[in-house]
Amino acid sequence: MDQTSSTMKTVHITVTNGYDLKGFKGDTPVTFVRAEFNQTVLGDSSKVTVSPEGTAKYNFTSNIDLSPDGGSALDDLAHKPLFLTVTEVLPKEKKQKDEKTLILGQAVVDLLPLLEGEESFETTVPLHPVPGSPLETPLPGSKQCSLDVKVFVAEPLLTPAQVSASNLLKVTLEAAYSVPESFIPVGPQQNYMVGLQVPSVGEKDYTMIFKNGNLKLGGEKEPVPRPKKWPIANILAPGASNIPDEFIVGGPYEEEEGELNHPEDREFRNQAECTKKRIVWDLESRCFLHPFAVASFQKRIADCRLWPVEITRVPLVVMPKAKPGKLEKIDDENQLSFHGVAYINMVPLLYPGVKKIRGAFHVYPYLDGTVFEKTKCLFSLFRDTGHHLVQNNKAGGLNSPLSKPLSKNLKEEKPGKDKDTEGRPRLGELQAPSIKSQSSDTPLESEAPLSHNLEGQQYIEAGTYIVLEIQLEKALVPKRMPEELARRVKEMIPPRPPLTRRTGGAQKAVSDYHTQIKSISRAILNEYYRMFGKQGSKLESDIDNETMEERKCQLNYELNCSGKYFAFKEQLKHAVVKIVREKYLKTTAFESQEELQTFISELYVFLVDQMHVALNQRLVREPQNLENWLDYGAFCLLTEDNIKAQECFRKALSLNESHVDSLLLCGVLAILLENYEQAEIFFEDATCLEPTNVIAWTLLGLFYEIQNNDIRMEMAFHEAFKQLQARTLQTKLKSTVTIENIEEGVKVEPSFGPWGVVQESTTAIKTEGLSGMRPQSSHQLSPHANMELHPQPQGPNTALSSLDEFLEESPKAQSESQEPMTTGQPLEPSLVQRSSNALLKELTSKKDTSKCQDSSAFFSPPTQHAIAQPPVTIFMETIRFLMKVNAVQFVHRVLAHELLCPQGGPSCEYYLVLAQTHLLKKDFAKTEEYLQQAAQMDYLNPNVWGVKGHLYFLSGNHAEAKECYERTISFVVDASEMHFIFLRLGHIYLEEKEYENAKRTYMHACKRSPSCLTWLGLGIACYRLEELTEAEDALSEANALNNCNAEVWAYLALVCLKVGRQLEAEQAYKYTIKLKLKDQALLEEIHTVQEMVGFGNPSF
Repeated sequence: MDQTSSTMKTVHITVTNGYDLKGFKGDTPVTFVRAEFNQTVLGDSSKVTVSPEGTAKYNFTSNIDLSPDGGSALDDLAHKPLFLTVTEVLPKEKKQKDEKTLILGQAVVDLLPLLEGEESFETTVPLHPVPGSPLETPLPGSKQCSLDVKVFVAEPLLTPAQVSASNLLKVTLEAAYSVPESFIPVGPQQNYMVGLQVPSVGEKDYTMIFKNGNLKLGGEKEPVPRPKKWPIANILAPGASNIPDEFIVGGPYEEEEGELNHPEDREFRNQAECTKKRIVWDLESRCFLHPFAVASFQKRIADCRLWPVEITRVPLVVMPKAKPGKLEKIDDENQLSFHGVAYINMVPLLYPGVKKIRGAFHVYPYLDGTVFEKTKCLFSLFRDTGHHLVQNNKAGGLNSPLSKPLSKNLKEEKPGKDKDTEGRPRLGELQAPSIKSQSSDTPLESEAPLSHNLEGQQYIEAGTYIVLEIQLEKALVPKRMPEELARRVKEMIPPRPPLTRRTGGAQKAVSDYHTQIKSISRAILNEYYRMFGKQGSKLESDIDNETMEERKCQLNYELNCSGKYFAFKEQLKHAVVKIVREKYLKTTAFESQEELQTFISELYVFLVDQMHVALNQRLVREPQNLENWLDYGAFCLLTEDNIKAQECFRKALSLNESHVDSLLLCGVLAILLENYEQAEIFFEDATCLEPTNVIAWTLLGLFYEIQNNDIRMEMAFHEAFKQLQARTLQTKLKSTVTIENIEEGVKVEPSFGPWGVVQESTTAIKTEGLSGMRPQSSHQLSPHANMELHPQPQGPNTALSSLDEFLEESPKAQSESQEPMTTGQPLEPSLVQRSSNALLKELTSKKDTSKCQDSSAFFSPPTQHAIAQPPVTIFMETIRFLMKVNAVQFVHRVLAHELLCPQGGPSCEYYLVLAQTHLLKKDFAKTEEYLQQAAQMDYLNPNVWGVKGHLYFLSGNHAEAKECYERTISFVVDASEMHFIFLRLGHIYLEEKEYENAKRTYMHACKRSPSCLTWLGLGIACYRLEELTEAEDALSEANALNNCNAEVWAYLALVCLKVGRQLEAEQAYKYTIKLKLKDQALLEEIHTVQEMVGFGNPSF
């Protein structure tokens, strides 16, 4: 490796003291310390007598000269330790000329801190005893013997800039498992070796060689944690071979980055790592990467995503003793065999913040053509430098991790029985004769067939794999810190300041009235909790309407008996008086009773309106609730008002900067508005806040795809799949081996594939995330301050969808059936309080009746049909999220990935989503085409028929829509959104004057998800059936949910006309005209009834 400086630098090592020492003879032995580095003796200390306490003061200093022209270099400091050997000098015996010495122990000093910019460091290193040393049995009450060492340099070896730009690569080879059965521990000894190349600045690559693997028969799993070892032989003390503070800790298979990290691999790996043969190294080799080498390393990963790691074995030859510096020739029969290769995907090291890859990788036969195709590497580490490796293959020879590669092929050798015609060692396969050096661009001319590499083929047959870890000191691609992301988000979206209220006069009076309303509401709610408990209120969805009515009566009785009702009236009286004085400027007596009644009526209307403002409007009532802003933003996305949607999502994020869904939606809007830098910040912050969020990682990958950043896109998709896999495994563990669908009684076995979780299911299982078809509308939100986006229901057990008012409109009577967004007039007190329990009792009596039984009069449910569902992929999960928030503009990009995903592809849900997106664009032809595809894949899927019904309904073919809706509700399991199906089917029944069916359908809707339109439809059906009491009950509920619907007032007017209540009929008719009823036929019907009864129109 190239050096960072051309000047000579010196490292000074001082051994000051030794502790808890003892010798072979006597309690005060004479000892000295020898320092060795890079196969070179740096010097010996003076002979020092150990004190009776076991202490020796050496004060011995040695030096390491670092020179770029020869000798030791910075690379050596990275992967070679300093050895300190303590030797005892025995007393001379008679007639003995030379002193006799015995080695007591050996200590190891890691010099790596010098490459981290430190000028000096002090450490106490343990002195590991050699076999048979008296140090193996320490003195009573003493600790392990040790040495104090100081290491320092005159100036740092690296400048701060070089430390920041350089890096340290660590490669740990743990073991090869499930090796071929032909590997046996008896017979000739074998040297099992693994090697790989690391790009350097120059033409030659840096090579890492791991030798002397230990073949084991198996029987038990390798213990963890276990120490990592230096890749150096001839270490005298066994304990000194362990790298200080470095351990192999293992980990779950699913968290690895290798090839055998899937659930289906678990059983094989457990068996291989417990019972089968394995070769164990547990070696860590290091490589210092100069700043220019870091750039070369990063470029090589980008160019060659897979790196070859070769494995082979060579017969171990015991060499006879020779003179120092001379090597004996190697026997011709020494050859490489079982030449294999593993392909390591290095791309994860280019992911932001990733510093480590650890995993298990399959071993394949080494074939030049295959290796070149996968890795673009023409250079075989073992074959092209094989003679150097074999020459250093003596028993006990130094096992250095640095092996200098040749820039050309092996020179010719004499042919023999084990050599081919060109003199190459026969490796168990015929190598291509046109192999060039790694720097050559000449392609291969030919390669041997796979069948010729019989030895390498045994790796595949045995299922051999190696486990290794590649780690960098610093990530190649820095990752933004969560603090920085949070700061950037805060800069883009500052937190909302608290609202300052500047009120006075009439505005102050209204504000005080709102405050009193809220205070009284909380008091009533607390009284309710006291009587029935908080737990009961949380389970309102499980309480029938009759029970709720009984609770109402009990609550009213309690409030009246306790006097709290009158206390609430007194509390509210002062606020009402202020409104009369400040708002209406009424301070004198009324001139007539008629004027008083008119004013009271007007005042009542205003007070009820303001009560709705205080209690009933989500954004006005709870401007600090981010869910309200998310719903409003989803509505704006539906109307394709991206600017307004972005404003809503950013307001939600300003309320909670850690809300992941708000971050994701801000990112999606930033992409749609082409603010890509902001989009990246939002998505990265979401993945930092919730690293297990599948949708966040998938959206980040889609963003990187738009930016043409393939590596980061792959990283994000891989992480998304990893989290989806982990979540599914966790669910599987909680629900034991099989997941049982309780409702359907179907067992499901999950399995995994790229990007998705393969799951067997039935068509009856409800598809999540498929929204009902939402028609386009030009209806815009009013900027009025009292705008009611999502009115909260006031009746028992009622909950509106956030988009009910927009989604429930029909093409024929759109303007009069939709629920307006502005606050209007309420019902007269006499009408509101005249509600009876007859209709509620009728609904409650049918609560326990199944849907099939309710529909048996006119539906014939089909038999249930089971079909294999496609896998749950990261893309389909993201599609569901986007469809839920109406981000249709972004869905098609995700659908393209779902189509190409190995475990995705065309599915029923895929075509349903396509149909939904085209239906929103009113492209009915394309919608029908995709629905046909969905029906072919799953004919009995209720969602298919539901969406078909929406298609026919919006295109005006109500006969076909009716048939599809009837088929949908006849299934045993509901479609994804039955609310809209009931509404539209009921509307069709009313059009066709099938009032009994309409009543039954709307009753279903009112039980499931009551809203103004469900109660209105039920009221119309009852009115047409001349069930006036039930009609009035239903219309009163509708009016309570939305007092601005002109059609509700119109039918209330009709009911009051029919039952002869003149004052209420005129009041309802007045609001019908005020709210501008547009259904002329209905208006004419009111006029006809008015003429028939002779009252109801004040203009007569």
